[in-house]
Amino acid sequence: MSPRLRGVLLLILVTAVWGSTFAVVKTLGELLPPAQLIAWRFLIGFLALLPALLLRGWGLRRRRADQPAPAARPRFSWRDGLWRDGLLLGAWLIAGYGTQTIALQTTTANRAAFFTALSVVLVPLWLVFAQRRRMPLPLLAALPLAVLGLGLLSWEGGAWVVGDAWALACAVTYAGFIITLERLSNRHAALPFTLAQLAAVTVLAWLWAGVSGGTAWPPAAAWGPLLYLGVVATALTTLLQTVGQRTVSAAEASLIYALEPVTATLFSFFLIGERVGLRGALGGLLVVGGTVLSQRSGGEARPETPAPLAE
Repeated sequence: MSPRLRGVLLLILVTAVWGSTFAVVKTLGELLPPAQLIAWRFLIGFLALLPALLLRGWGLRRRRADQPAPAARPRFSWRDGLWRDGLLLGAWLIAGYGTQTIALQTTTANRAAFFTALSVVLVPLWLVFAQRRRMPLPLLAALPLAVLGLGLLSWEGGAWVVGDAWALACAVTYAGFIITLERLSNRHAALPFTLAQLAAVTVLAWLWAGVSGGTAWPPAAAWGPLLYLGVVATALTTLLQTVGQRTVSAAEASLIYALEPVTATLFSFFLIGERVGLRGALGGLLVVGGTVLSQRSGGEARPETPAPLAE
């Protein structure tokens, strides 16, 4: 299996897991406020991956003398920019997870998923402006398709609610994360880099929780969903995404992520009984069509793409 194919398969798996989280987060949002939900989720994710880093370091120390030395030892250091880059991506992550969690308090899971899918259109659009290139015709056609799709989705679900605006904000922040991750993912070993991101989000989330009204021990009913979100949907997916985007460009990755609202709709139906009517299905189809069409623009990320919030 080629490295690129392996990266594609990893990102497809990540997308399927993400699709399940909309229904889980919406249900869990009834038990915990957004800041505490994210804080506990990422603390669990960080603790779940920490033993893997320790075991890897122990294995490297036990390596026999006749075996070749590893190219790079896993370590956390300011010198190689690991914490700086982890904090940068962590800021994008908490912005994305935070806006999505807030959105799910007032909008449906499948609507939030399709709104969030706009990040796939925003990635090539962002690259066009960042790299000062002309906007390709496929991208020009994709934008009105996506907007029309969102209009149909809003019509299907009733009046525009504040959660829809938060979901759109999530799309913007996640587009920034995808582009920034492509630029930084090859600078560090995947495992310590993933832990640095999770640590950054954990610290920022607990600060947010403290400012917004304090922290509390989650109720017993919240622990099952929290463990799933922390271990599977956070630690595992962040690691797999970091590995997968080493060989898959930001534009290609965002095309794979277009599958997320489809899987989210399926999970929302089976887990919490949400249904999509004819207008909503047509709107979702237009959004997915717009995201696929936007990728025909050939918007490959370039090394000189500025990293947002880098200054």
